[in-house]
Amino acid sequence: MTDLATASLTQPTLTYDVEQAVLQRYGDGARRPQAELCCPTDDYDSRYLDALPPEIIEKDYGCGDPTRYVGLGETVVDLGSGAGKNCYILAQKVGEAGRIIGVDFNDEMLNLSRKYLDEMGDKFGYRNVEFVKAKIQDLALNLDRVQAWLNQHPIAAIAQLANFETECDRLRQEQPLIASDSVDVVISNCVLNLVRPQDKAQLFEEIFRVLKRGGRAVISDIVCDEDPTPTILNDPELWSGCIAGAFREDEFLEMFERAGFHGIEILSRQSEPWQVIDGVEFRSLTVRAFKGKQGDCWERNQAVIYKGPWRAVQDDDGHTLYRGERMAVCDKTFHLYTDPSSPYHSDLIPVLPHSEIPLESAQAFNCSRDAARDPRETKGLDYRATIKSDADSACSTDSCC
Repeated sequence: MTDLATASLTQPTLTYDVEQAVLQRYGDGARRPQAELCCPTDDYDSRYLDALPPEIIEKDYGCGDPTRYVGLGETVVDLGSGAGKNCYILAQKVGEAGRIIGVDFNDEMLNLSRKYLDEMGDKFGYRNVEFVKAKIQDLALNLDRVQAWLNQHPIAAIAQLANFETECDRLRQEQPLIASDSVDVVISNCVLNLVRPQDKAQLFEEIFRVLKRGGRAVISDIVCDEDPTPTILNDPELWSGCIAGAFREDEFLEMFERAGFHGIEILSRQSEPWQVIDGVEFRSLTVRAFKGKQGDCWERNQAVIYKGPWRAVQDDDGHTLYRGERMAVCDKTFHLYTDPSSPYHSDLIPVLPHSEIPLESAQAFNCSRDAARDPRETKGLDYRATIKSDADSACSTDSCC
């Protein structure tokens, strides 16, 4: 890592309370529309917008459209759900079999989004949306339950704080708001930048925790091309306005990688900056990242062929695939690469062994090296078949002439 990259990871010292600045600004945004709050987008499909109340649309503050990457029947968490626009769009997309959980910390935004639950349920013909109170960097702690406990056990002395912290830990463990490995997709629209600098690593860890294996995060947020200046960082209006807390563009993708994600890709990037302040460019970026590369490596004689056009590519674990070569991979990586929902499958050709090795009898695979797979490993050392084509059959794209 370069010195510049290392410097960007240093937590800035701020002279104000980030959470209070954000709560106040978005509380105002729930009461009356604020056109300057975040980077507006018109990418949404009008078919889904037409069903929504005007108030929800007017008081929505986002910078992209992560909803387009969600499908039928999926369970989705929307971080910083605000007025509920993305959640009510997703309610239509996932259908009755799906489930949408909107997470917000702002009471006024929660009141606004919850106000339309019955109306939207009647319009759709089913109810698959809920809005919960939590910090997006602590998705296990249900703050409505915390408030109920505080109402019965008000804190009047410092010594009582220990009981409060114990209760919060109990709730996380015994009654988590969102359980681990329970969600298909986590989306967010211009909210991650509002989290305090010291909480951002935990935020990505929480996104990773709640996703199922094979699940994905689709995040639209504001990024910058270089580190914000001290003047920008110490302006609470710029923080609550999605500027001061923006991730540096390269560091944003690195945060996903550190949390354990793979297949990280930029889905859309605003060509012209939304704002330029002190020479720093700020723009919208939408990123998708997958969970599921963790696990044991077993040898089952599988291989993949990278199609190109690059001469070689490297995955998130450092495995290099060379164009046109049969590269040996473990069973876990083979499925990671070739599953139809995988971000890699369209670039790779799977090569299966002629004789399958049962998983229970497979040997450990050494994933620390890159090696080509000899065709005899795939076909078997005793493979001596001779297969001739039918002279009367016509050539096709799947056969030789």
